[in-house]
Amino acid sequence: MKIVMTDIGGFPGFDLEAKIAKEKGFEFACLNTGNEEAIIRGAGDADGLVVVYAQITERIISSLERCKVIVRTGIGYNNIDVEAASRRGIMVANVPDYCAGEVADHAMALLLSLVRKVTFLSSQVKKEKWSFIDAKPIPRLSETTLGLYGCGNIAQGVARRAQAFDIAVCGFDPYLPDAVFARAGIRKMNSPDELYAASDFISLHAPLTPETHHVIDENALRKMKRTAIIVNTARGPLIDHDGLHRALKEGVIAGAALDVTEREPPVFPLPLNELDNVLITPHAAYYSESSEPELRAKAMQEAIRTLTEGKPKFWVNAPRG
Repeated sequence: MKIVMTDIGGFPGFDLEAKIAKEKGFEFACLNTGNEEAIIRGAGDADGLVVVYAQITERIISSLERCKVIVRTGIGYNNIDVEAASRRGIMVANVPDYCAGEVADHAMALLLSLVRKVTFLSSQVKKEKWSFIDAKPIPRLSETTLGLYGCGNIAQGVARRAQAFDIAVCGFDPYLPDAVFARAGIRKMNSPDELYAASDFISLHAPLTPETHHVIDENALRKMKRTAIIVNTARGPLIDHDGLHRALKEGVIAGAALDVTEREPPVFPLPLNELDNVLITPHAAYYSESSEPELRAKAMQEAIRTLTEGKPKFWVNAPRG
């Protein structure tokens, strides 16, 4: 059987994937492209498709004559037309069990840097200004509350890190049972509005779906505290960036720390980049020297597991029941 990798994203190559396929007796090919026509030409005979950033459209899916599984090399799978895959009887899988620690660390690093005004104060010293006065106000962390929008594994990791700083944690996630909230020490909120009202900081940990696209718009931002800081290490389009820019300029909320943007890479100059109360990193939260090879290996193993055992471990479009 044959596994085709569409693209390598920012990976240094595809030797690791080729090695895993060879060891398991699979034919392997990497197209190293995100071009729709090139994928249609090169992947028609694939039994399994492994995808990094390429957009897997309905047209591509319709051209897959033998494909049984499409594996997204990552947690999010919004670059795959899952409904089209389901109609063709193709299983879609992802890799949700890697980099949880790295993303939780990055979310806390962004939050602490912005709350404690680390970047601003460092820039002041570089300008030979030795004063913290312009950084006021800075809250006492033990008197604040972090709100989690989405309370899965990564969010629970953020909760543990925040609790180590004596930050109270609340969360909204309509898909989790009460026992999970209780186990994680997260106070359950019954609606997004309740979360916004209770939180000094809000960290986003929801997948990008039609329901969550622009879930944080200008209307939502105006329901938050004026001292609120929002952190996004999930997916850029969860936030309406035009609305966020206006809200930050008008002082509707106090700041934003983003590892993801609506379009990646963004078009520069980026208006949010010009604001002193914004931190932006280039979709780096997932990365560590260990997480990248782990991700690549697990994506290939998921494709092989599906083709040999009949179903993936992490089956995105599994039939109900």
